[in-house]
Amino acid sequence: MEVDLFIPCFIDQLYPKTAWNTLRVLERAGCKVHYNPEQTCCGQPAYNSGYFDEARTLAVKFLKDFRGKRPIVSPGASCSGYVRDGFADLFDETSGEYQEYIHRKGNVFELTDFLVNHLGVTNLGASFPHKITYHDACSALRGYGIHDEPRRLLQNVDGLELVEMEEATECCGFGGTFAVKHSAISTVMTQNKVENALKTGAEYIVSTEASCLMNISGYIKRQSLPVKVLHIADVLASF
Repeated sequence: MEVDLFIPCFIDQLYPKTAWNTLRVLERAGCKVHYNPEQTCCGQPAYNSGYFDEARTLAVKFLKDFRGKRPIVSPGASCSGYVRDGFADLFDETSGEYQEYIHRKGNVFELTDFLVNHLGVTNLGASFPHKITYHDACSALRGYGIHDEPRRLLQNVDGLELVEMEEATECCGFGGTFAVKHSAISTVMTQNKVENALKTGAEYIVSTEASCLMNISGYIKRQSLPVKVLHIADVLASF
């Protein structure tokens, strides 16, 4: 299957290795991957902050950058879910852009959803001999709607031990600008998440969302705690 690779700007700028590993995983699953180097931000940060004109401009660009009929696959449920649902608020229903969005929205997929539910792939032959715990990001669980898919893939990684933490589905405290506007509340939420992860004895906290992992990692480093973070694409690419 031929697919288009959509790399969120957050991963492009801060975690390029995760982008490359997403490419490797898709190729491992038998896909021919196309990447448009003109792609930029989908506009979610502007949208979430109420800058709808700026968000609309970026939404129009996204639709131009991904004009084909190929599935659009991304290593982030947050951006994928926003493209699927958020774009609807930006366009008049009689506009050409809205019609383009309607044709495109059903073709945007988060990586683990695409692998498990659309390719039927649950085992990529990866090997990662470590104990990990999984963080359900709000955007992935409540926004996009994935829960079992990442776990099914992780359970089939050779040598990996997956241990569920308490309150796995609770927010890590990031929430984009929430972590800045409400830093005290955010810090307590992050502390709770990390403490629950530490109780499992896991070496790594794994998630589909790089932004959550950045937030969690910042707390871990400030407190010098014995646990690391890793994007699920980086685990699945360990073959």
